[in-house]
Parts: sequence; C-alpha cells; structure tokens
Amino acid sequence: MIRTGQHLGTICQQVALAPVDCRVLLMHALHLTRVQLITQSERTLSAEEAQQLSAVFQRRIEGEPVAYIVGEREFFGLAFHVTPAVLIPRPDTELLVELALAQAPHQARLLDLGTGSGAIAVAIAHQRPDLKVTALDVSRAALEVAAANAVRHGTAVELLHSDWYSTLGTRRFDLIVANPPYIVADDIHLSQGDLRFEPVDALTDHGDGLGDLRRIIAGALGTLEAGGWLLMEHGYDQAVAVRTLLGAHGFGDVQSWRDLSGIERVSGGTLSA
Repeated sequence: MIRTGQHLGTICQQVALAPVDCRVLLMHALHLTRVQLITQSERTLSAEEAQQLSAVFQRRIEGEPVAYIVGEREFFGLAFHVTPAVLIPRPDTELLVELALAQAPHQARLLDLGTGSGAIAVAIAHQRPDLKVTALDVSRAALEVAAANAVRHGTAVELLHSDWYSTLGTRRFDLIVANPPYIVADDIHLSQGDLRFEPVDALTDHGDGLGDLRRIIAGALGTLEAGGWLLMEHGYDQAVAVRTLLGAHGFGDVQSWRDLSGIERVSGGTLSA
C-alpha cells in the first residue's frame, strides 16, 4: 500500500481514508507532531516506515476505530487512554459533564455509574478538585483503564468494582451521573462502523435499551441524597421514556437537555425529600 521512498506529503492523497484519520495515523506511526508532519512533507519513507504505515492503514480500512489503533481519544480537553475494553469517549457525552459541573455543590459526593475509561469521572474531578468523585464499573479491565487515566490527569477518583449499586451498601451521594448501555438489542448500528469493535455489554442492555436506565433510576432512591440530581445519558429517542420513568419514581424537576446536534441526549431530575 505504502511504498519505500514515498514522500510523506503525498500519502494522504493516495490512501482510501478520511484526511483527518490519515493524519492522526501518520503522526502515531511515525511519532510526529502536527508541525513536524507539515515541515517534513518532502521527507521520504524508509522500508520499515512504509511497512508500519501500511499495517496501521490496513487496520483502519478494515474498520478498526482510530482511537483503538492509537490508544487515545480526546474528551473535555483531556487525552484519555482507551482500549477495546472500554467505549470510546464521544463529544455528545461532554454535555453530561457540563451538567454535572453546573449542578454539583461545593465538596459534593459524586458517583459515576459504569465509568468505562473514566472519562466522565476524571473530567469532572479535573475541573472540580473539591468534589469527592467515586466511579464504578462491573468490568475489571475497564477499571484498569480508568485508573490509568485518573493517574495521568492527577485526579483523586475512587474506583470500585460493582454491578451498578451492588457494593455501595449504605453509602449516599449528592449527585449521580451515568452513561449506561442504552442501544436496543437488535439495533442495526451494533453491526456497523466503530460499534463493531466496542464492548457490546457497554453498548446494549440486550433488551429494549431501557433496562439499565430503569435499574439506575430505581437504585438511586436508596443512594442519592434528598435534593440531589440524577443525570443520565440516553438514546436519541428515549428522552420521553426516561422522563416518564423519573416521574414515576418520584423525581422532581424532571427535564432533558439537548446535545450539539439538538438531540435530547441527557435527562435527569432531583430526588424529593
């Protein structure tokens, strides 16, 4: 695919990849910065470099997400380590972080359910060192990734191995956030694009897409302090159902917030006293 002696500046014109993907993979494979990629455009590739690039490009052409190939994805202005054990952080989820930061009182106890890479918990803790952030996940592999990201960004996030609330006992929190599996089991998107490579148990509840949201809402009744917010990301067409569930469990101030695309992406409410 890539030839020995080829000029660096011509590569992205010749491969069947989006230009941004090509540039990111070039920088990763050749250990170059953005500036070096520009200033070394006339540089020719060695045989070893051509081989490395061909292998990396082939992985992307076969559909593997760029984030898994390079082992990193930016979220809320921070670089997060990612592996196939965790979902790739997405810009839409930054809305959940923004809402949590706005609603969390000073020195509040915050719980992140199903933390995955730790992106939500670490981003919040990085912005608000006063908060006492706890994050949990049922996947030990995911917790290892989250721990690495917490250390990387110097945040004091408590990490717990737990199936939702199961190991929390009588502990209570002032704010709960979650980005749970919410894709319907037979959704065609699970077999398309990047989702094919992401952990399926983090994408779908293997049911109607509302199963884990139901568990989170019901479990919050014994875990959330009165007046505290429960904020949850959900699917593009689930806002009405989630608001209904929140109302049925006695939550007040129930509402939904729209993401960058104008879709109702996060819903939440406060626990009545």
